[in-house]
Amino acid sequence: MRRVGVCLSGCGFLDGAEIHESVAVLTALDRAGLQAVCCAPNIAQAAVVNHWTRRPAQAGGPRNVLEESARIARGDIRDLAEVRPEQLEALVFPGGFGAAKNLCDFADRGSDCKVHPAVERLVGGMLDAGKPVAAICIAPAMLARILGKRGIRARLTIGNDPQTAAAIERMGVTHVQCTATDCVVDEEHRILSTPAYMLAKGPAEVFQGVGRLVEALARMIG
Repeated sequence: MRRVGVCLSGCGFLDGAEIHESVAVLTALDRAGLQAVCCAPNIAQAAVVNHWTRRPAQAGGPRNVLEESARIARGDIRDLAEVRPEQLEALVFPGGFGAAKNLCDFADRGSDCKVHPAVERLVGGMLDAGKPVAAICIAPAMLARILGKRGIRARLTIGNDPQTAAAIERMGVTHVQCTATDCVVDEEHRILSTPAYMLAKGPAEVFQGVGRLVEALARMIG
């Protein structure tokens, strides 16, 4: 079975991976007959947020991105540092603020952000091998940084937010407006993206957009 990496960034949209988006990816991959290989960096979260109050958590101490991501993966997850491009046919990044806080620091530094080295290594290896990379919701901002540093002017979407669109264009990619139920496919550079909760009104729209992205991904890898 063809294997697709799913890089998570924690558990919960305010400080980790967006759960609906992550589940949509896993469901769509399974329906397409593709094996998901969940992975996450073994690092401390940049922040911990109480998802009930939407304020910084007052107790419990720091959390680990890999350990929190394991909640979504039902424990079947790998340390990102151990994942190699030759083990995968494609790579997908669900959104959630963890993508902008833990996988990179776009949430704090915008277009001057830095990407976590393990993330940049794996994405770079996929690009070098000509294998597709997909990003969802805010995750295209992280991907834009890697692409821009390599001089790859790929087409990406984060929906229609002008400030975020301008930020990723400053990093060297071309932003394309897109609805939550659709996706943007850059066939030349083998890059896919969909806005998901950057625009979606609910899970149904997220699942539709992610479903289209995974369908395009499956066609791309044959």
